[in-house]
Amino acid sequence: MSLSEVAGMIDIGSNTVRLAVYQYSAGGAYRLIDQGRWSARLSKKLTADGHLPDEAVDELADVLIHYLRICRMHGTRKIRAVATAALRAAKNRDAVIRRLSKATDLRIEVLSGEEEARFGSEAMLRTLNLTEGYVVDIGGGSTEITLLRDRKTLRSVSFPFGCVNTASRFELGDGPVSADRLEEIRREVSRQLDALPWISERPGLPLIGLGGTVRAFAKLRQRETDYPFPLLHGYEQSERELADALDRLADKPAAARGKLPGLSKDRAEVIVPGLAILSAVWRHIGADKLVVCGTGIRDGLFFETCLPGFAQEGGNPVLESSIRNLNALYPTAPSEHLAQVRGLAMAVYRALEAEADLPENAGTWLDAAARLFKIGAAIDLNDNADHTFYMLVHTHWYGLSHRETLLTAAIASYKGAGSLRRRLAPFRSLLREGDAEAAAKLGSILQLAAALDRSESQAIRSLTAAPAPGKLLLKAEAAQSLAVEKKEVEAHAKEFKKIWGRVPVLSEA
Repeated sequence: MSLSEVAGMIDIGSNTVRLAVYQYSAGGAYRLIDQGRWSARLSKKLTADGHLPDEAVDELADVLIHYLRICRMHGTRKIRAVATAALRAAKNRDAVIRRLSKATDLRIEVLSGEEEARFGSEAMLRTLNLTEGYVVDIGGGSTEITLLRDRKTLRSVSFPFGCVNTASRFELGDGPVSADRLEEIRREVSRQLDALPWISERPGLPLIGLGGTVRAFAKLRQRETDYPFPLLHGYEQSERELADALDRLADKPAAARGKLPGLSKDRAEVIVPGLAILSAVWRHIGADKLVVCGTGIRDGLFFETCLPGFAQEGGNPVLESSIRNLNALYPTAPSEHLAQVRGLAMAVYRALEAEADLPENAGTWLDAAARLFKIGAAIDLNDNADHTFYMLVHTHWYGLSHRETLLTAAIASYKGAGSLRRRLAPFRSLLREGDAEAAAKLGSILQLAAALDRSESQAIRSLTAAPAPGKLLLKAEAAQSLAVEKKEVEAHAKEFKKIWGRVPVLSEA
């Protein structure tokens, strides 16, 4: 599928100004091809009487012009620029927008708090398979909270506090922050949350965190714990871990925080007030865990502007959308072959699942792996399995937890128990007891299914799989000779027997 369109999304945030450039097709495939980040601190630059000074506007205009150059270099036809809390609150907002528009020829939309929350929620709903929870987006000058139920927005609100203006209001400076001052911030946040009872009426739901504060916290924790998975999106943390991190960071001056692995220097001054806000929101809601969402306003803007109409139906629409996107981006095998292998794999799985003692979502992992097992050929056909594993672990695709993504990658790349153990060894801390064995069982099923369509001709019209003593009987109705497929099944029989204790035997019905 040709990705012929390019769009640029610019988010003029209160703390950071960001650019995201996407390449996409009318069919819905897309990928991020460039991005930019500039630490603006616009909330901090507002004067005492609420005006954004000329020098800050000039600097912002220069950044936007730079982003426009990047967009032009990529042949961008569509650019959308939005501004959030700092410009929303500026007394000279209209004059600032006119000045920026004159300098850049951009039409800049100043989002309301509700619109800001909507775009963040849209990004989350497209990229996390969660049906309910509280979405919290902590920015530099505002915090948005949204209640989701059945993947729909029930309530949404924007509060006028963020990590930058909270640091200014409580005069935190660049030194350590006392426990008393942290509690003052929490009390003030909680006081404002008290005005809306719906924020605390559903304890036990997950807290879904967006924005720079949450991402910075996640990066820091991953570095501190040597977390083996390479992505932030979907990372989970407990309230105790947040409390410990906040206490340790508050005890340090900003200069010392900026030297911590995983924490950028421009985040060092505002990470403590940001986490204090997050802590207060968490305490007030009574959430059971924090799930990090690595997407945000720019992604929500892109989806609404360029790829509207996301289908919410089905058991896991996020996963389905991601698999379609990966297959469109990396068309390494005919869709007919992938569909055939998928059908054959699930037929064998259904015949064996009762005796296998597999995890609850094992069928979902096998189904996904069957559609992605050749993706590594986009790098090179030789060592395809190694490339497949690497791509599925490192590529941004959505709908599964980190553990489930890892196991799906292991199933898709399965070539034997030995190579499976080597691939999973660096990720032991993510796995549960029995996961490696389950991946081997499912991987061997996928190997067998691929062997049953080795000619990639979809010769088998239907397949019946039935366990027998020491055997797995495979009876196929075929449109042509299965001589090649029979030899391929025989070649995989020894490995399959090691895993399942059964020899697969193919015959024609």
